[in-house]
Amino acid sequence: MSALHHVEVGPFALHRFASVLPQARYDAFLDLSERAATELAGRVVWNVNSTAKGGGVVELLRTLLAYARGAGVDARWAVIDGERSFFELTKRIHNHLHGFDGDGGGIGAGERELYERTLAAAGAELVPLIRPQDVVILHDPQTAGLVPAVRAAGAQVIWRCHVGLDHPNALARKAWSFLRAYVSSADAYVFSRASFAWAGLDGERIVVIHPSIDVFSPKNQELTRTQIQAILAQAGLLSGPHRGRATFTRIDGTPGRVDRRAEVLELAPLRSEDQVVLQVSRWDRLKDPVGVLEGFARHVAPNAPAHLVLAGPAVDGVADDPEQATVVAEVARAWRALPEDIRARVHVACLPVADTDENAAIVNALQRHATVVVQKSLAEGFGLTVAEAMWKQRPVVASQIGGIQDQIVAGESGLLIADPRDLTAFGTAVSALLTDRERARRIGAAAHARVHERFLGTDHLRHYFELIGRLDAARPAAAGSMAGAPA
Repeated sequence: MSALHHVEVGPFALHRFASVLPQARYDAFLDLSERAATELAGRVVWNVNSTAKGGGVVELLRTLLAYARGAGVDARWAVIDGERSFFELTKRIHNHLHGFDGDGGGIGAGERELYERTLAAAGAELVPLIRPQDVVILHDPQTAGLVPAVRAAGAQVIWRCHVGLDHPNALARKAWSFLRAYVSSADAYVFSRASFAWAGLDGERIVVIHPSIDVFSPKNQELTRTQIQAILAQAGLLSGPHRGRATFTRIDGTPGRVDRRAEVLELAPLRSEDQVVLQVSRWDRLKDPVGVLEGFARHVAPNAPAHLVLAGPAVDGVADDPEQATVVAEVARAWRALPEDIRARVHVACLPVADTDENAAIVNALQRHATVVVQKSLAEGFGLTVAEAMWKQRPVVASQIGGIQDQIVAGESGLLIADPRDLTAFGTAVSALLTDRERARRIGAAAHARVHERFLGTDHLRHYFELIGRLDAARPAAAGSMAGAPA
């Protein structure tokens, strides 16, 4: 069995951004892209992570690599494989980096042997493909152990950490200690927030790059009201039938149609006229789906005739997250414990993931159908579902943690809850938006403008091109012409 798998990525044309960017911003992006293609000619920009399905990192890679290829850069994507025990360990490290104990297991000598053995197999397949002038971007704890081997091959190495904690505790520092020896030799360390950067790393090599969304993807593209209702009805999330067709445009520009149905725990389907409070996320305790359910039941349902939808991927759909089935079972138990009248207004949906674009189209329709979108995470690296909902002009209620704080200006482009465990504050904020439609509309409009200004893929790609240019300039024989790109 191969320890490394390659994901095919086709090119996306850059000219599509002409429809969403001001002319000067668009021209500057094209100019930088042309210079990047020239500087990177004959070189490969590798991106390595641990799954090709599910989660924000996958969505970022699918689109950023496609736009890089559209710019003429040879960007490639490789995915490492491993035993379940490896992913249980890396999930534990992931939880520690967020300050949580996770499954309570250790990260000692035995775990280090498992970690290094798994990555040695992946490295044995990756390193022979790398040339000294290549750039290798390794994503998150699962791939950190590859840094020394890739560095020894002569390539530039960037370690990208998508998770973190504003105020690290002993658990986070324990995870740092486990990983630091691997990542310290990287040429650059990229974090989503400055506060996420670890103590003990070379400060000169720390770079902050915010994640972004692709507004043309099936997850974010425009849908008509008829399409939204047809997609949700076909997926089994809305009572039907509806006259429209459950169609969307695939990521490669070809026509797509929703055919598969979600697995939904509910007493009866939503009706098109129902107000909907929505949270979409992985089935992860850090996303606190049980807390969302309880906050809705206690502090929203008594005040407004709204329904709650908790949506996430089918439990077997994300290879590097072995805890999902357990979390779904916990949500199901909490749902069954609700009084029947409240239970009738709570819907738990596991969305099909066999077709990634189909899954994205269903999420898009859910977010556009929602009255209020929430993200009541206990910890969050960035939280791309927030930016996605903001782009769709949905008012968002979210926890004041991690990268969510960088997306939402409190009271202006969304509402922030200072303590994610404060269910009363959560319910009060959601109820306020359900009952004050004009305020919800204003917040939604400001949210869209905020994403347009700060969180589009062009800015994300620009920061990576600029970083590679700076690394080139630091090499003794590098031409370095990308290094002078405007910030």
